Amino acid sequence: MSPSSLAPANQWRALLPVFAACAAIGLQAGAGMPLVPLAMEQQGHDKLTIGVVSAAWGLGMLAFGTRIPQLAARFGAVPAIVGAVVLGSMMTAAYTLTTSPLIWFILTFLHGVFGGVPWVVSEIWMNVVVEEKRRGRVMGVYSTMVALGIALGPAVLQFTGVYGPLPFLVCAVLALLVAVPLLPYWKTAPAIEHHVDGGYRHIVVTAPLAMLAAFACGLGEQVAFSFLPVYAVGAGVSAETGSLWLSVFVLGNVILQWPIGWAADHFDRRAVLAGCALASTILVGILPLVPATASPVLVVILLWGGVSFAIYPVGLALLGQRFSGGDIARANTAFSLLYIFGGLVGRPLTGGAMDVFGEPGLGGTLAIFYAITVIAALLALRRPG
Repeated sequence: MSPSSLAPANQWRALLPVFAACAAIGLQAGAGMPLVPLAMEQQGHDKLTIGVVSAAWGLGMLAFGTRIPQLAARFGAVPAIVGAVVLGSMMTAAYTLTTSPLIWFILTFLHGVFGGVPWVVSEIWMNVVVEEKRRGRVMGVYSTMVALGIALGPAVLQFTGVYGPLPFLVCAVLALLVAVPLLPYWKTAPAIEHHVDGGYRHIVVTAPLAMLAAFACGLGEQVAFSFLPVYAVGAGVSAETGSLWLSVFVLGNVILQWPIGWAADHFDRRAVLAGCALASTILVGILPLVPATASPVLVVILLWGGVSFAIYPVGLALLGQRFSGGDIARANTAFSLLYIFGGLVGRPLTGGAMDVFGEPGLGGTLAIFYAITVIAALLALRRPG
């Protein structure tokens, strides 16, 4: 299955199961992300221990991520995803069997190993199937579906609660939903190629701007999910309102991805990336200047969420126009790993900045990395192609 072999309507139809699976990934993530930190806090563990256990997911992804294309090439896209979500579901249910921080660290690490598979393979699937002139919109729809799932995830916790075995077991079931829309495509999903002689250094050197976009977006998004509620409380609003800020942040992604994806298909994607990063720089810069109790702060957060989230799909579109065949599998994997690495770097930097400078440390840290992305994109525009 290749872009040239599919009519435009059929290309979108071929992507529907992936979009549905991505929405399920977002739903499970939105419901599951807060569970381990909240449970450990209730158990009386210190913040350092909670942070170490939470970071294990990214470590698991980084440890296994480079093997994902080989796994998908050997077993097929759908079998690889289905196997991973079943194992991930088992890991989620296993949290209910113990409260040991060491065991939870191991479970979270394994969850990162398995959880990276549906994420990376679905992105490879999309980049293999989509036609170049629609790549920006496809990646925008993908980002929107994940964001919708994440936004709906906390609603699940309104019914299950956040403590005890029930929310973990429900999240284990939600993880299995990722596999459902893909099962009819067990044998007909696009083949994923893996070139054993290729290296990841070549990928980064060939597409440095796309890789920087992944790093900057991962840093910004993961810092926002970790520290935006903390910022809100420190700025004088309630914890409940701080959680609402996260919903507004994700809502911005839902609203803005299609128009930004359209722009990425009709204008130079490097210019679109520069615009998104510049807008993000300005928005996080003015965030401390807007009173936290005033309504305009929600507008700033909504716009910031929309344009900063868009850095990821625009970067993916840049990646897709550079690579094909087995290279696209490695390129997507490198992209995802740099996204994870951005979060691992950004959270301690931002936390330290907020300890030293207070709430403005959040926007100041993010503004530096967004601004670097702006400069890199503008420099890339000076080169042809």
